[in-house]
Amino acid sequence: MTHHEISNHRLVAQKLDKTSHNSPEEIVRHLGAIQAQDYAMAKWAIGSRCDATEKEIEVAINSGKIIRTHILRPTWHLVAAEDIYWMLDVSGPQVKRIILAETKKYGCDEKEFDKINSAIEKILAGNNHLTREEIIQELNVKKFSDDYKLSPVLIMMYAELDGVVCNGRMKGKKMTYALLEERVPKPKTKLTREEALAKLAQRYFESRGPATLADFSHWSGFSTTICRFAINAVLLQLNTITTDNQQYWLGKDHPNPDNFSESVHFLAAFDEYLISYKNRESSILLEHQPKAFTKNGIFKPTIVENGKVIGTWKRTIKKDHVKIETDFFNQTEMSKKQILFEGIKSFKNYLETKIVIE
Repeated sequence: MTHHEISNHRLVAQKLDKTSHNSPEEIVRHLGAIQAQDYAMAKWAIGSRCDATEKEIEVAINSGKIIRTHILRPTWHLVAAEDIYWMLDVSGPQVKRIILAETKKYGCDEKEFDKINSAIEKILAGNNHLTREEIIQELNVKKFSDDYKLSPVLIMMYAELDGVVCNGRMKGKKMTYALLEERVPKPKTKLTREEALAKLAQRYFESRGPATLADFSHWSGFSTTICRFAINAVLLQLNTITTDNQQYWLGKDHPNPDNFSESVHFLAAFDEYLISYKNRESSILLEHQPKAFTKNGIFKPTIVENGKVIGTWKRTIKKDHVKIETDFFNQTEMSKKQILFEGIKSFKNYLETKIVIE
C-alpha cells in the first residue's frame, strides 16, 4: 500500500470522504475522542464529518450527549456520553500521575485533592452549573508553600480525571462545570482495565487506520508495551498491512482503494486527521510540516486535497459574515483555487452565514 493510499484510507476511516448523516454524538463515538482545547475548532471537527450545524452540535454538548473533559492525555477532548466512564477509568489514573508528580513536590497529594473534590461536589450538587472562576471563589484552597498555590486549572483537571466533574451548559461564551453523575448516569457494569484497553485499540484502528503501534501510543498516551498488549487482544477484529517494513493495522471493513474519489477539505485546527498519528508523512510532506504545526504542538487549520495537506487557512468572525484567508504551500493558479474553494461550502452551511474568501 502506498502512502497516498494510506492517506485515502484514513479519510474514509475518519468519515471525511463524504458527508455523513450521522448525528454529532455518533461522529464523536466513532472517533472515540476528539482533541478539543480549541473549542470552536473542535465543534468544526465534528461538523466537517456530518451535516450538522454549529448550533446543533452546541445542543448535543449542552445536553450532555457529548462531554468535554480532560481525558487520554492532559488536554481537552470531546467524548460521547456512553464512553465517558470506561475511558476515564482506563486513562484517568495515568494523567493524574502526571499532575501529582508536579503537585506532590509542594505537599499536595491524593488526599488533598480528595478533600477539594468533596468540596466541589457540594458546590455543584443539584445540577448547579458554574464557571471555573465561580467554583474557585467558593473553594478555600490553602497555599502549600511561599512559592506555590495550586492552580485553578489543575484543581478542575484533577476533578475531571477523577470523574467528579465535566463540562456543564455554556454560560454565554464561558464554559461551566457540572457533576458528571448528574449529566451522565453511571453504567451498571464496568469494564476491566484489559477490556477497556482492547476497546480503545479497536476504536482507534477502526476510526483511524491504517495506523501503527507508535501512532496508537502517541494518540492514547499509553506506553508501546501497553499498546501492543491492547492490539494483540483485538487482532481478530483488525486487518494488517506492511509498507516500507512498517506494520499498520486497520478495521476489517476497510474500503477498496479503487472507490476513492477526489476531495477537498478545510479541516479544523488540531483535527484528528493529523493529530492522531505520530508519523504524518502519508498526509503532509516533511518540508511542509512546520507550516502546519509547531514543535510544541500547536496545529493550524489545514486544507487537504485528496488526502494531502496543501495549505492552511484561518477564519475571522465578522458581524454579518466570516472572512476566510488561505495560505497554500505552493503557488496555485486562481482557476485551481476556485475549485479548491468549493471545499469551504460545508463550513458555510455549518455556520449558517455568509463566507468571504480573501
